[in-house]
Amino acid sequence: MNEVILERDNLTQADVMRVARDHVPVSLGADGRTAMDASAAVVDAYAASETAVYGVSTGFGALAATYIPAERREELQLSLIRSHAAGMGPRVEEEVVRAMMLLRARSLAMGYSGARPEIVDAFLAMLRAGITPVVHEYGSLGASGDLAPLAHIALALIGEGTVTVGGVDRPAADALKEAGVEPLVLRAKEGLALINGTDGILGMLILALHDLEVILATADVIAAMTVEALLGTDQAFRADLVALRPQPGQQIAAANMTRVLSGSEIVGSHRHDDVRVQDAYSLRCTPQVHGAARDTWTHVSGIAENELRSAIDNPMVLPDGNVASCGNFHGAPVALGCDFLAIAAAEVGSIAERRLDRMLDPARSHGLPAFLTADPGVSSGYMIAHYTAVSMAAHNRRLAAPASVDSMPTSAMQEDHVSMGWGAARKLRTVVDNVGRILAVELVAACQGLELREPLACGRVSASVVELVRQHIDHLGSDRTLAPELDTAAKLIRTGAVRQAAQNVAGPFR
Repeated sequence: MNEVILERDNLTQADVMRVARDHVPVSLGADGRTAMDASAAVVDAYAASETAVYGVSTGFGALAATYIPAERREELQLSLIRSHAAGMGPRVEEEVVRAMMLLRARSLAMGYSGARPEIVDAFLAMLRAGITPVVHEYGSLGASGDLAPLAHIALALIGEGTVTVGGVDRPAADALKEAGVEPLVLRAKEGLALINGTDGILGMLILALHDLEVILATADVIAAMTVEALLGTDQAFRADLVALRPQPGQQIAAANMTRVLSGSEIVGSHRHDDVRVQDAYSLRCTPQVHGAARDTWTHVSGIAENELRSAIDNPMVLPDGNVASCGNFHGAPVALGCDFLAIAAAEVGSIAERRLDRMLDPARSHGLPAFLTADPGVSSGYMIAHYTAVSMAAHNRRLAAPASVDSMPTSAMQEDHVSMGWGAARKLRTVVDNVGRILAVELVAACQGLELREPLACGRVSASVVELVRQHIDHLGSDRTLAPELDTAAKLIRTGAVRQAAQNVAGPFR
């Protein structure tokens, strides 16, 4: 529970995860506080002058040419927050809102937004107190930033709107008072600075990257167990063959699968005198598909790292005292990254479903009973569990269609090209969750298939994973309700327990 100290340029993806999910406290460091003080002084000087500066002494969006007199500029910021808190639909998850709060505080702490340190202090005090503003699913187009979601967060900072504390909805004013947090009175530009960011898109991308990293390593383990259960060969994963195509992710995936299959009596039992020349693509080409997804993950993780170094706002308050408009609030970099990663993740789920189907079909499973049940006909075994996996794989294919190409103009054509990054990030989270569940069905089936190969013993890595699963899920004899067991298997994947069981035998899987 070490505290995160927020400076101008030090936040990591791991920090975001710790604050969003583990509720690690955050404080503003001296470097960030100094930068914010200097930036706020520049805005104060412009606010006291007659110079027209966007967001300081003008309206917003299509109203940018409307001059606002000095005596109404605080009202301008308050009106901005109230009017933009126009989200609708289901609530956004608490971990996403917490990530958004931290990331908006991070951008402000860089000292290019003209906001006072008190703004970030209030954000971080709410995070420490577990006060989570209610944010809704719909309202962000990813340019100019995540306007409606961030406005709902800003609304809580000024003591308005609804928050959740300990799972209970409360008026923001009451929750802030109980936590000893003074509602903010916004000064020039601060309302705009609170909402003009892509923090929701980035927060969801970082959460998805974390979850998918665990899933990708686990997918290699489960895929190798399926290869083993299907009497597949490990020869296609040899390092010398994989080296002929030097894609880094493919090499990692092939090495992971080779370690799982090492020492397997099942693999050894058909190494010679097997009439099959080669395995089906869904087995033989798994490293190529998983590896491509892993390389996509690496690329998109780099985008997230760059965003964590980025000042996202408009206009920007520069060190020389100038205030200049820009387009840094546009969510294209993260939107495209979310779409790309969703495509890659969907492919991991797609090939897993194909392996699963092969394992359940007696015409292609090389001796396994239909649907992995000892009593096919009376018992259906994993038949409908496969249907569930197919439904999620199909859902992922629909979600893999990019959101970022679907721009629609807004704000009287002033904002005539938007990123749709929020939608890209939302569907990415769903795809990642679905992949974990598809792999959960493959996992329980692979464990069943390996046990049906007895007395031949599987490899030590597979045995460790089977042992873990059997601590929670029994071998399937007569039919029983599978839904709770599939949920349990999905949790074992999501929490990293399956990967850890493999690592306990063979060292790190990445």
